[in-house]
Amino acid sequence: MAGPRSFSVLLLVAAHLAFAQAECGYASCHPVKEDHVNIHLVPHSHDDLGWLKTFEQYYYGSHDNVQRAGVQYIISSVVDALKSNKDRRFIYVETGYFWKWWTNQEEDVRSDVRQLVNNGQLEFISGGWSMNDEATTYYQDTIDQMTWGLRRLNDTFGECGRPRVAWQIDPFGHSREMASIFAQIGFDGFFLNRIDSQDLQIRRTNKQMEFVWRGSPDNLGESTDIYSNVLFRHYSAPSGLCFDVNCADEPIIDDPESPEYNVENKVRNFISDWITPARSGYASDNILVPMGDDFQYQAAGKNFANIDKLIRYMSGKEIEGVKYNVIYSTPSCYLNAVYEATNGVLDVPLKTDDFFPYGSSDHTYWSGYFTSRPTGKGYNRFSNNFLQVCKQLSVLTDATSDEDTAKLNTLREALGVFQHHDGITGTEKENVAHDYIHLLHKGITECEDITSQALAKLTQAADTEFTTCHMLNISECAVAEKEESFVLTLYNPLGRPVSKYVRLPVVDDNEEQIDIRNPSGGRVIAQIVPIHESVLAVPGRNSEAKFDLVFVAEDIPALGYKSYFIQRTRQKSPAGRVTKSQAFPGKLRSLAETLGVSVEFQYYTGNSGDSSSADSTPSTPYIFRPHPDIPLQAIEVSHVTTYSGPLLTEDHVYYNDWFSAVVRHYNDSLVSEYVHLVGPLPYDENGVEVIVRFTADFEGKVYTDTNGREFIERIRNFRPTWNITVVEPEAANYYPVTTGISIQDGSTKGIVVLNDRAQGGGSVVDQTIELMIHRNTKKDGQGVGEALNEEAFGVGVVTRGSHLLIPTGSVYASPDDLTPKEISQQIALDAWIFFSSPNGASFEEYQESHLLQFSAINSEALPRNVHLLTLEPWGDSTVLLRLENFFGQEDEDHSDIGLVNLQDLFTSFKVLSLRETTLGANQYLQDNNRIRFNVADAKSRKIVQEDDDFIVILEPMQIRTFILKVSY
Repeated sequence: MAGPRSFSVLLLVAAHLAFAQAECGYASCHPVKEDHVNIHLVPHSHDDLGWLKTFEQYYYGSHDNVQRAGVQYIISSVVDALKSNKDRRFIYVETGYFWKWWTNQEEDVRSDVRQLVNNGQLEFISGGWSMNDEATTYYQDTIDQMTWGLRRLNDTFGECGRPRVAWQIDPFGHSREMASIFAQIGFDGFFLNRIDSQDLQIRRTNKQMEFVWRGSPDNLGESTDIYSNVLFRHYSAPSGLCFDVNCADEPIIDDPESPEYNVENKVRNFISDWITPARSGYASDNILVPMGDDFQYQAAGKNFANIDKLIRYMSGKEIEGVKYNVIYSTPSCYLNAVYEATNGVLDVPLKTDDFFPYGSSDHTYWSGYFTSRPTGKGYNRFSNNFLQVCKQLSVLTDATSDEDTAKLNTLREALGVFQHHDGITGTEKENVAHDYIHLLHKGITECEDITSQALAKLTQAADTEFTTCHMLNISECAVAEKEESFVLTLYNPLGRPVSKYVRLPVVDDNEEQIDIRNPSGGRVIAQIVPIHESVLAVPGRNSEAKFDLVFVAEDIPALGYKSYFIQRTRQKSPAGRVTKSQAFPGKLRSLAETLGVSVEFQYYTGNSGDSSSADSTPSTPYIFRPHPDIPLQAIEVSHVTTYSGPLLTEDHVYYNDWFSAVVRHYNDSLVSEYVHLVGPLPYDENGVEVIVRFTADFEGKVYTDTNGREFIERIRNFRPTWNITVVEPEAANYYPVTTGISIQDGSTKGIVVLNDRAQGGGSVVDQTIELMIHRNTKKDGQGVGEALNEEAFGVGVVTRGSHLLIPTGSVYASPDDLTPKEISQQIALDAWIFFSSPNGASFEEYQESHLLQFSAINSEALPRNVHLLTLEPWGDSTVLLRLENFFGQEDEDHSDIGLVNLQDLFTSFKVLSLRETTLGANQYLQDNNRIRFNVADAKSRKIVQEDDDFIVILEPMQIRTFILKVSY
């Protein structure tokens, strides 16, 4: 086991010590031959980190009645097979599984594996903790899970463990932001698989299966160009050549004396069915052939023995006038061969859009999973929020003991597992979904020990426990409801001050008995609002509270906290600082009406076809397909009660027994919030797919975000690179919306809708944008074996989420207002609420002995356009830091160079030196020389930060990653 050695130290010594004699990377590739068709056979196993079975069940191979799959046996079997023949190759992707296997091996096995890695026989590809989804993941989650997997490989194998390409062969569509991230990590290529069937056919016919993809065309430009390759026919072995113990294909029999002799027929079929058609799609006579599938190679000797025979029989032969060279290979070796064969030039148009939505047929669009299991998607955002808080507080208090590191890693790895493309997507079995939530909850609980100790240290509250209420979104919190006095500490993980509306559940509305004091002793204005009756009835809610106490926590310091002293007294609240909301019946009013926007909740009825033909495709956990004969149904308003006070006005809207909403209008703000409570959904012969639709009184262009970073224009019934035929007008125009969707008429008028979790959305009718917020289905057609009908507490699951409606354009906004991007960051990285006891002290006593306000950043040191994306402990007095200039060229008011002096930035520690790395933090930037196609100078270098230069410059949308040497 690599142990706790520093990443930075490893990078410096790895190439010169343990790996000095290694011949890995491109030097280890088997040679290709000119004037031959070079067939690159790539043995692999695609190992889902959960789907039909849980992570642990898949690893150990239990529950074979569900699926025959045991990852521990795959890796061990492959290692043995590679040792017996140095020509063999194997790629492995999922570091989460590999690390679990590695930590359970004896040193002799580890030594063998190191040798296999060093000589290029075992090559790690992608290297993330999981093969993450690309539609529903937030970019910070993706970067983190990639970084942690790459960190483990680097610690263990050094340079030879560094992946050179990305292998994303099972996610259901591909994101432009992923291309950008992979280019910034330093990968040479991006291998993908699931693209629209119409697009695929055109690419196969026109030699466009490999191309250059520009991940950030409007901002970062050619620095995000990456060679991209679409697999010819999925990631399975060709028909007739599946030699795994789970396959039914006959083995290769090459003894001509045997009556079972079949090698000639197998080779003939392989060439005619696979190789010859594939040659029409690619730029050179190098053909990549996957030799594997889900959870294959549990008895790897059988797989490899047959591949050995195939190579032995075909290599050097001329068959029907074509010479073949068949070799064991890897995707990176294939890429290198293509680069040499084409001189780095691909005669294919540059791609600048994405591959969403993925349509596997004209009636089958994989746009349902953008929304499936909304509670899981919401919990993912909650968990990442807390992970960033935990990492930051670990750095600010130097909480880097082995015990602290192990606790932090629990949450790191749980989130890494959940980013898997059958995790956060909601396309797993129900019991697996529950297991993912269990892993996340366990990680949060472990990290709560770190944050509690860190805040006790920072606030000078020794032996005080700082706790979290996990159910505040349904107004449940025992501390707020029952304690006579408590301290509420809000920690702000953003690098700029923020203000937040705090909502705390209280049992009654006696405003005379609540006193809220800020750090300076000032009394805070608050408002008491009834909790919506539907929330009170949420299954599993364990609370007697019937009201929310609302107040504004103003100017919570950047990368710091602010504490409020809250006490129930027997005296009237001074100066009427706490006010009951005034209630009156009425119709649904909305600030949206003043913006020329109407808001409606509706639902599609899912198709419940039997999948017997293309036009009988049903809605499934993956697929969104509305019933063609049942129109969109409106959810009608029953009645409305409005509550008004000094801070906000709330409309409590009642629709039916499974849908309700709260519409909040904040005083002195044009931003309005729509909070929905949906479920249990009806479950009859068809599924229900619930949406919120925003209709504008203006024409405009529609944009959706790409994993929370940039925005991409969406034009109905249009694809930028081919002429699409649309027979599913709703599903074909649904896109992943991770953080926001907008409609803009230009510079004058527009709206942005920000969501609190990943959802599907689009514009299927002129002047509208919509988001899907909950769904169930009656069918499954993609192998999961279950329809989507989530349950909790014995009934259909209830989900509660929110959308912020923000007006934009010169009509409404000024440069001083918070931009939608800034508000979106505050949703994703919200100020975290901690509770603690004053242990009987009065406010004055507590104020005297505790530090009630703190910031770890010097005032004005971080410009408005620079986001502190990552701050986490990295070992041996080092810290991992990422800074992001998060405004793109589309923002005229804020798009500019960002300038940060790292020596002036932090107050909790001193920066002694720095080293810049690639985005994945596993290679020094100065050492990264990517293979780049279609550029005049493939070795062109970007500016690299000098070790003693503490001034960091960031271009619009640029992320820069550093390892800081620090002292406390």
